[in-house]
Amino acid sequence: MKKALMILSGGQDSTTCLAYYTRIYQEIHCITFDYNQLHKSEINAALIIAKKLGIKHHNILNLKFLQKISISSLTNKEISVYNNHPLDNSFPSTFVPGRNILFLTLSSIYAYTNKITSVILGVNEIDFSGYPDCKNEFIKSMNHVIRIGMNYNISFMTPLINLNKSEIWALSDYCNIIDVILTDTVTCYNGIKGRGCSKCQACIIRKKGFDKWKENNSYYMKSMKEKMKLK
Repeated sequence: MKKALMILSGGQDSTTCLAYYTRIYQEIHCITFDYNQLHKSEINAALIIAKKLGIKHHNILNLKFLQKISISSLTNKEISVYNNHPLDNSFPSTFVPGRNILFLTLSSIYAYTNKITSVILGVNEIDFSGYPDCKNEFIKSMNHVIRIGMNYNISFMTPLINLNKSEIWALSDYCNIIDVILTDTVTCYNGIKGRGCSKCQACIIRKKGFDKWKENNSYYMKSMKEKMKLK
């Protein structure tokens, strides 16, 4: 049986990936990480989304210790989501150092145990907040290290890596989940479900992408299909 593992955050990008790959894989497992983020709404969103999309194997992994050893506005209410990172001004305060390294490592362990060779994550390096662990270079390097360390032919799949946000909206439309994205996902850094707060960086990027997609749906659908190599 063809199986895959999806890292599901409860946000737009991972939800869109999940919907897309349910058309391809016979069985999809999901992992959602609870790293003691301030807004539990995204964990609840992931539960709702997984159920709506018919996922039977959905695991919530407890990583609450991450809050104690990592600094971010997503885990510390005293840091504003609108500021730069207190440890490095080149990053937004929402950057959680080491988060994706940990997520990919633990997901790979789960995949190895369950004989899954494909791990999917919805990272994007075009319209994103500037996180170094969302870049294609990092994903490929991490994949190489995991393959060596586990002696296992695992593949990290990043279907959205070269799509802009408008193209991601087009893919959501292609997968017939626009309503799910608009009502059930949590992309907002302030944890507001659906359309979000409209003020944080994540909401601004999402709204700009939505507006451009609505203005020229056919263009972004065509562009998305070309990049995704879809008919």
